[in-house]
Amino acid sequence: MKDKDNPMLEVRDLKVSYGAIRALLGISLKVTRGEIVCVIGANGAGKSTLMKAIMGEVKRESGEILFEGKPLPPHTL
Repeated sequence: MKDKDNPMLEVRDLKVSYGAIRALLGISLKVTRGEIVCVIGANGAGKSTLMKAIMGEVKRESGEILFEGKPLPPHTL
């Protein structure tokens, strides 16, 4: 099976809000083994929020994060 069929990290329709402020509005991405990925965007675009959500440092409103096919817990703090 190809690596692209089994992503190492997959984010599906991730939404995160800080109160009434919607920081991520449905982000999806796949990262396969061996890829180098860069997240770019303007200030306030949600880059840090995306990383914090993947690491479990902020609560996700909805969506799913999988690492090697296994779901990561929604919030670890």
